[in-house]
Amino acid sequence: MFHGTITEELTNHEEWSHYNENVIQDHKDFVFVKFSGLHLKSMENLQSCISLRVCIFSNNFITDIRPLKSCIKLVKLDLHGNQIKSLPDTKFWSGLKHLKLLYLHDNGFAKLKNVCVLSACPSLLALTMFDCPVSLKKGYRHVLVNSMWPLKALDHHVISDEEIIQNWHLPERFRTYNCRLFFNFCPALKKGSTYEDEINNIKYVISKINEIMAHNSPVLIVQRWIRGFLVRKHLR
Repeated sequence: MFHGTITEELTNHEEWSHYNENVIQDHKDFVFVKFSGLHLKSMENLQSCISLRVCIFSNNFITDIRPLKSCIKLVKLDLHGNQIKSLPDTKFWSGLKHLKLLYLHDNGFAKLKNVCVLSACPSLLALTMFDCPVSLKKGYRHVLVNSMWPLKALDHHVISDEEIIQNWHLPERFRTYNCRLFFNFCPALKKGSTYEDEINNIKYVISKINEIMAHNSPVLIVQRWIRGFLVRKHLR
């Protein structure tokens, strides 16, 4: 499988045109592409990347992400720092059945209604939308958390039980935005990261989110205690 990591230095190299001719037909085998900070305006060339699992297209001038519709194997999609103002419809997101990490912060989203199409994404665990106009809307976090059932983390904080269960007021330790729930799951990009690095990072992020929830969700703690009690009872 080809790890389509392409840097600015490579694309400017005198041999790039010859290299490009050789790999263009293999786009379908790309599993990793990283085009960060290259002032790109289009994602059209990714339409044929049907095996793509990790896509980093941050800090460019992208406005339309519909070319990613055929990339149904995506697990991580990083589009932060672009000029995206609207998202594709629910049909687009329902097709991305393996997408778990989605970074959309620092874009131009302004309407909650448009952002809610992400509820069609069946496996989305972590989402960032801070530094977008929509994040300043009243009820922004409440709407997103309660419209995306698989979601476990939003904008640096793991979701608390208090946000999901209406009118449940918990002790300080379990409250929304508690320091125990803080987790920066979208740190600055590392230069020269490989496909293996990205896959390991995805596994780490998901594992860390689950660990935080296991220790700071009263619902999960009670469920774990009950399961343990029933097992011990059965063994006796």
